[in-house]
Amino acid sequence: MPHSINNIKSLCLFLGVVFTCLSFSQSITINSGWHYSENNTEWQTVNIPHTWNQLDAFDDTSGYRRGLGYYKKQIFISSTEKEEVHYLKFNAVNQEATVFLNGKKVGSHRGGYTAFVFNISEYIKYNTVNLIEVTVDNSHNEDIPPLDADFTFYGGIYRDVELIALPKQHFSLDDFASDGFYINYPQVSEENATVEVTGLLNNLSKKKEKVVVQFTLFDAEGSIVNTHSEKLKLKSQSNNKFVVTLPVVNTPKLWSPDNPYLYKLQMSLQDSEGVTLDSKSSNIGFRWASVDPKKGFFLNGKPIKLIGVNRHQDYENYGNAVPLSLQKEDINIIKEMGSNVIRFAHYPHARELYDKCDELGIIVWTEIPIVNKVTNSESFFATSINMQKEHIKQYYNYPSVIMMGYMNEIFLGLAFDKKESEEEKEARKIFTYDLAKQLEDLTRKEAPNHITVMALHFNELYNETKIADLSMLVGWNLYFGWYHEKIKDLGVFLDDQHQRFPNRSLLVSEYGPGADVRVSATHPSRYDYSQEYQLLLHSGYVNQVKEREFVSGMTAWNFADFGSEFRGETKPHINQKGLVQYNREPKEIYHWYQSVLKTETPYVHVANYLKDVTLVDTDAHEIVVFSNQEKGQLYVNDNYIKDINFESGIAKATVSFNDGINTVKVETKNAAHSTDFNAKIIKNLKSNTIDKLAINVGTHISFRDEVLGTTFISDRSYSQNLFGYVTDSGKCKRKLIPFNVSNTINDAVYQTVLLDCNTYKVDLADGSYKVTLYFVEPELKNKTKVLFNLTTDTDNSEADVMHRIFDIKLNDKKTASQFNMAKDYADKYGIEHSAKVNITNNEGLTISLNPIKGETVMSGILIEKID
Repeated sequence: MPHSINNIKSLCLFLGVVFTCLSFSQSITINSGWHYSENNTEWQTVNIPHTWNQLDAFDDTSGYRRGLGYYKKQIFISSTEKEEVHYLKFNAVNQEATVFLNGKKVGSHRGGYTAFVFNISEYIKYNTVNLIEVTVDNSHNEDIPPLDADFTFYGGIYRDVELIALPKQHFSLDDFASDGFYINYPQVSEENATVEVTGLLNNLSKKKEKVVVQFTLFDAEGSIVNTHSEKLKLKSQSNNKFVVTLPVVNTPKLWSPDNPYLYKLQMSLQDSEGVTLDSKSSNIGFRWASVDPKKGFFLNGKPIKLIGVNRHQDYENYGNAVPLSLQKEDINIIKEMGSNVIRFAHYPHARELYDKCDELGIIVWTEIPIVNKVTNSESFFATSINMQKEHIKQYYNYPSVIMMGYMNEIFLGLAFDKKESEEEKEARKIFTYDLAKQLEDLTRKEAPNHITVMALHFNELYNETKIADLSMLVGWNLYFGWYHEKIKDLGVFLDDQHQRFPNRSLLVSEYGPGADVRVSATHPSRYDYSQEYQLLLHSGYVNQVKEREFVSGMTAWNFADFGSEFRGETKPHINQKGLVQYNREPKEIYHWYQSVLKTETPYVHVANYLKDVTLVDTDAHEIVVFSNQEKGQLYVNDNYIKDINFESGIAKATVSFNDGINTVKVETKNAAHSTDFNAKIIKNLKSNTIDKLAINVGTHISFRDEVLGTTFISDRSYSQNLFGYVTDSGKCKRKLIPFNVSNTINDAVYQTVLLDCNTYKVDLADGSYKVTLYFVEPELKNKTKVLFNLTTDTDNSEADVMHRIFDIKLNDKKTASQFNMAKDYADKYGIEHSAKVNITNNEGLTISLNPIKGETVMSGILIEKID
C-alpha cells in the first residue's frame, strides 16, 4: 500500500537537492480474491476478469442468463493514508454497476464497455478492512444500448479494477474517467510539428497551491527532444484547466503503419518544493489524416488503401473475461496478417490494445455500441451521449485512433420490424436521425482532428433519411455473395453509391461469409460454410475494392469467430465469419491475406482444407497455394509436377494422389512450404476394403467429425459399385436448415437434408456392418431469431409435420416402423438410428425410407465394419 504523503515528502527533503522524489501516487490492480454470487447468498471465490456467461451462452438451452450478479471484496487501508485521495476505478462492467463501500452507496454507472471511477475517500474506514460490494446487471434495458445485436452480452466485471491513491493535487480522474489530459497537434508536417496539451488538475486541499508541470518529450530511442515547464496556481477544492503548447519539433519522424514511430511525452506534476506529486505519460505520434470522396483515404498527405479487420473481444471458453495477454496477442496476429487498420466493433475495447496499435502501426476505428435500434426516450439519449463522451475522453490520446464512430446498422431493426405501423416507422426515422446528429456534432466538437464515422447495412433507408450524410466517412456493411445476390455485385453497389453521392467518402466496413474449418467443398457455393467459398468471396471483394480509388478501404468481418448465442450455424452460438477460429487458430483465408498484404517478406503457403481427403471414383485433387511471389514450382511426394503462376496471391493445380499420405510442396525463389494430405481413394466399394464410410446426405460439402475422426463426404447420385441416392425413388430435393440442432455437436451433418428420396444404395462388400442413419425434423419451429441473417430465406413452412411418417429398412430388414420425429422429439433434435446388417450374396446395402404420410427425410449415413 502507498506510504503517507508527509513521510515521503520528508524522505525527499532528506535526500537533498540532487534528487527529486518521484511520484507517491499509486494505482494497485485488485483483481484477485473477489467473491461472486448469483443470489447474494451462496458465494464462490473468483478473480477479475470474470463473467457468468462463458458457458451458458453456448449450451443447447435457448437464451443465456441476463440478470443480477453480486461481487464483494475486502481491502485494508492504513491510517497513514488519510491525507491521500482514494479512487476506485472499474475499467468495464457489463452493463449496469452499483458500487457500495462499507454499506454505503458510492455511485452507479450505465454502459458495459467504458471505464468509470469514484472518489471513495469519504467512505473509507482506516486501519481496518473495508468492504467493496458491486451489484452488476446485464438485463435487457430499453434505455441502455446496445438493445439488440449479433453478439453475446456477457455480464460481469470483465476488465481490471484499480484502487488508486493520490495526493490532493493530481491529474484529474473526474473528466469521464479519462487520464486528465488531452493531446492535440495544431501543426504537423514533414518540416515541423507542435504538441498542445490540455490538462485538468485537481486541488482538493482547502487552500490554493502553487505547482509546476514539467513536460519532457523523448524520441523512440529515449533521447530528450525538448522540455518545458509551466508554473500554475491551483484554486482550492476545484478542478483547474491548463493549455500548454510545447516547443516545435523540427523534421519530425511521422507515424504510419509502415513506420509506427512513437515519441513519448512525460508529464510530472510537482509541488513548490520540487517533489513529484503525480505523473502521466502518453504516446506521441505525429501524423495527419483525411478522406477524399474521389481518391479515398490519405495519411500524411499520401494515399493509402485501408485493408484490415473488425474485432470482437470475446474468446473461446472466456466470454469477455479474456486475459489481457491473449487480447494483446490478437493485435500481434492482426498485424502479422498484414492489416493496416482495425475496427474495434462494436464498442470500445481494452485501452491496452490501443497502445499495441500505436506501437505496431495499425490505424484504429473505435466506436460505441448503439446498434440496430434506438429507444425514443430521454434516458436512452442521455446514456448514449454520456457513452460517447466517455469514449472520446478515454481514447483521445492514442495516435492510432483516427476514426471515431457511434452507430452501427441503426436501421436494421426498422427494416425487419413487422409490428410497427408506418407512422411509428416514420417517427423512428426522425428520432434516430436526431440522436445521430447530436452524436456527430458532439464528436466533431470534442474530437477534432479525428474522422467521424458510422456503419450502415445494405438498405436505401440511410440515403432516404440522409443519415448517411452526417459523418465524414460512411462505412457500408455489405454481404453480397452471402446474404445478397452475387460477389460481383459489390462493385455494382459501390459504383452506384459513388455516382449518386459523389461528395460522400465511403469504406466497406464489414464483409465476409461464415466458414467452418471442418467443412470443405469441391464446388463451393453460398451458405455452405466451406473455407473454399470464404476464399472466393474475400478475394473477390479485395480485388473489387482495390480497383476503385474512391473506396477508402475495407475491414473484414471478422478477425475471429465470436459468440452470438442465437446463431444457428454449423457451430451453434458462434458467428463463424472469422479469419481465425474462436481459439485464434488461423483459417486458410488468413494465410491468403498474408500473401496479398505482406509484400516485403517472401511468403508461400499450401492450403489444406481437409487433411483427410476422400476421393470418390478419381485420384485427382485440386491444390490451392497462396504466395506473394509471381511463380513457383509444385512437387507431390518429391516429384516435380509443374510450374505455377500466382494471380491475386492464388495458384491452383489439379494433381493425382496415391492412397495414403501425400506430401505437397511448393518452392518459390525465396520461400517454400509443404503439407501432408491423407488421401482415401474409393473407386469400387466392393473391392475396396473399408472400415468406415460416412456420407453427408443432401449436400455437396464434406464435413470432418473431429470426435469420430471421420469425414462425412459429400453426397452424390448413385452409380454402380459406389454409393448415392437413387434418383427415380422420389424428388430427391436438398434442403438447408439454418438453425441450431440440439443433441449433437455435428450440426453440419443435420443442417442439410435430402427430402422425398426413398432409396439410397451403398454397394458394400459382403460382411457385417453397423449402419447409423442421421435424422432431424426440418419443419419444427426453432425459436432462434434470424434477423441478423439479413435474408428472408428462413424456415417458414406451414406443413403439418405430424404427418411425416415413414418406415426404415436396411435391405429386407425393417429397423423402424411408423418413424415420426415430430411426435417423439421437441424442436430440431439430432436423431441417430443404428442397426446391424449382414450383407451376403454380393447384394450391397439398400436403405429404404418407405413413406406413409408426407415426404421422407435423411441427413447422414455412417457405416462401420464389424470384425
